[in-house]
Amino acid sequence: MSQRPISRDFAARPADPEPWIKAADAPPRNGEAAGFTARLTIDVTPDLRGRIKIAAFKRGVTVADMLRDLLAREFPATSGDPS
Repeated sequence: MSQRPISRDFAARPADPEPWIKAADAPPRNGEAAGFTARLTIDVTPDLRGRIKIAAFKRGVTVADMLRDLLAREFPATSGDPS
């Protein structure tokens, strides 16, 4: 059996990260949802995950909404940044 050649294009890092990062700021195309969001994945301990979920439940919000608010407070938009 012959092996397939390893293709590194799919997960290759861009030479210049700015256009790659800004690509998520592009407007929606061809009927895509108007409220575009980007997914962010982080690793947390099971204990921290539990505390986050409990805090969100006590506040009556979803974990996603609570963390979006937290990140928006921690990293506010500065003048000149796209909204």
